Amino acid sequence: MSRSDRLPAQLPRLLVERAVAAALEEDLGLAGDLTSQATLAPHATASASLSAREAGVIAGLDLAAAAFRLVGDGVVFTPALADGDTVAVGGVVATVTGPARLVMSAERVALNFLNHMSGIATLTRTYADAVAGTGAQVCDTRKTTPGLRAFEKYAVRCGGGANHRYALDDAILIKDNHIAVAGSVTAAYQAAEAFAGHLVAIEIEVQDLAELEEALAAGARVVLLDNMDNEMLRQAVAINAGRARLEASGGVKLDRVRSIGETGVDYISTSQITMAAQPLDLGLDVTIGV
Repeated sequence: MSRSDRLPAQLPRLLVERAVAAALEEDLGLAGDLTSQATLAPHATASASLSAREAGVIAGLDLAAAAFRLVGDGVVFTPALADGDTVAVGGVVATVTGPARLVMSAERVALNFLNHMSGIATLTRTYADAVAGTGAQVCDTRKTTPGLRAFEKYAVRCGGGANHRYALDDAILIKDNHIAVAGSVTAAYQAAEAFAGHLVAIEIEVQDLAELEEALAAGARVVLLDNMDNEMLRQAVAINAGRARLEASGGVKLDRVRSIGETGVDYISTSQITMAAQPLDLGLDVTIGV
């Protein structure tokens, strides 16, 4: 299934509302929005446009909508786009209408989520486009902002990337330190196979071609090729001969990602798409105030 054919991702509403409620509580404190209370009449209303000040890919509309919904009654948030859509400079992402105090009070929380997640989606799309046609798929890692992993990984999907494991409990990834303690690639992999249930995926990390051959001999079906240069990656693909799925990881940046894809690996995982993404510049501007 291609990126364009894939069904859209969706965040659980409970997860969204819990995170947004905590963010609003953090921002409003014990006294609420003092500036809006001091300057805006209780009956004042406002209409505002949420628009793009730079081009990118949108992600996080559900969280923005929740911010305006949870701050109080009467605010209407109307998206003009969907998560995963591209927006041009000046393009309208959504409109907001309602009590002016509430619109102002929710603005920053809504934009914090939306700007951050759209930045991740935008950078992910750049990486995904860079490897288009190679057969490789760009994936994220567990290097995410504490407390925001679900939203950052969702943004990766909005940008056309794929998710690696979410946490330590949804797959087994045997890394170099596990192998060092277990004693060998074979010992670590066999122990994992004996432990795992039939639905638990197992991936093992290897540092060189000898470890790759050992992992394949042990029956590995997914192998992470750690910090290998492109020539070694090509050799790994040849040695593998289609027996396992291969993932390249370590030091993956935009200027190299396509050449990695051209080696024939199946997946390319990088922390850059979550940890190095700049927020997308989106802003809320009042168009009518009454």
